[in-house]
Amino acid sequence: MINNFRILSAGLLLVLSAATWAALPAMVNDEELPSLAPLVERVSPAVVNIRVSQTVSTGGHFGDEAFRRFFGLPDMPGGEREVASAGSGVIVDAENGYILTNHHVVDQADQIQISTMDGEIFDAEIVGSDAATDIAVIKVDAKGLTDMPIGDSERVRVGDFVLAIGNPFGLGHTVTSGIVSALGRSGISRDGYEDFIQTDASINPGNSGGALVNLRGELVGINSAIISRTGGNVGIGFAVPTEIASSIMRQILDFGEVRRGLLGVSIADINPETAEALNSPVNAGALITRVEPGSAAEDAGLQVDDIIVGVNDKKISGAAELRNTIGLMRSGDEVEIEFFRDNDKRKASTELGQQRAAATVGAEIHPGLVGAQFAESSASRVDGVEVTAVEPGSPAAQRGLRAGDIITAINRRPVRSLNELNEIASSYRILFLLVQRGDRALMLQIR
Repeated sequence: MINNFRILSAGLLLVLSAATWAALPAMVNDEELPSLAPLVERVSPAVVNIRVSQTVSTGGHFGDEAFRRFFGLPDMPGGEREVASAGSGVIVDAENGYILTNHHVVDQADQIQISTMDGEIFDAEIVGSDAATDIAVIKVDAKGLTDMPIGDSERVRVGDFVLAIGNPFGLGHTVTSGIVSALGRSGISRDGYEDFIQTDASINPGNSGGALVNLRGELVGINSAIISRTGGNVGIGFAVPTEIASSIMRQILDFGEVRRGLLGVSIADINPETAEALNSPVNAGALITRVEPGSAAEDAGLQVDDIIVGVNDKKISGAAELRNTIGLMRSGDEVEIEFFRDNDKRKASTELGQQRAAATVGAEIHPGLVGAQFAESSASRVDGVEVTAVEPGSPAAQRGLRAGDIITAINRRPVRSLNELNEIASSYRILFLLVQRGDRALMLQIR
């Protein structure tokens, strides 16, 4: 009996191995050996190393001349220094020199250089960038480049083999392999629109902006983030799907900016507990708490207390999912909204409006808000204006403002739009901001 079990186990292993290797290239130099080498050789020339340099202030009190004199400290040469960082990019249009990468790789760069697999170095410029999806498009003026075909990330399945190619720790054109571990991951960062592909292919610092490639040699994701207590790979990495990256790139190339869709509602989650309290027929979805006048939602006839459960045949299970779904669409897109009103399931169609572009609030608005960016969210849990980015070390950062904060009031006056934010903030010398940060409400004083 034991021998039979051993034989059966061995046979099962052989069957599993055969099934696994069947998905891999079967021939290398006419030998029946599984290898990814031909695939790697074909796609690697489309991946570039990115070097970013930025001039930063030495900062702190020690860079202040008056401070040094008061305490009798020696003079410090300069007051600025150059900081360099590394990342990756993927050539997606060789003829025009367009390269996809992450926003955080090139953000605030003074100089960008890319190096190709054969060692050529080119200066690059930013065509456009979107912090909310962490996607940027850069351009080089070069001939003889090789691009990578863009695949359909909607066809990616959990269990698919993938390669990650990039520049980890400055070790250019490093290739790692793994599988797709999960799809539709969100909640990885504090803000932005997230629909990540999760992979166990090794991703480390410097891989950001690099390629996630399927076994057809197609780009299916832009490697963006990792979860790690140490900063190194632990088998949990995330890539922005090409469905999102391609949409952002097309908008940047077509319009010079991202024209994100706007539904014009404030929303809250529906769960079994709230469903029971509201006597709702469904226990999942996005509950409308406010409809913006003149918005796409109003045009569609949506009302407060309606529960959105679907958009264009896609199931909506909560407020975050609705925000992501709408925010990743373009303004002007036609959408069909599926919702419950009382106990009736209904449908309505509308054309999405356009989110106002993020506004950098500088000294012309209020000196204490310099360095912060604001936007009107397509669908927010609370009425207010979202802080989309805060520059480290800026006056806004020093006063406690963080990306992801929702400003709901200034000096006890409600803030529901960028216009109201600008109007109120410019009217006072001292600001008291009522901020929603996650599940907490707090007050920040801005001078």
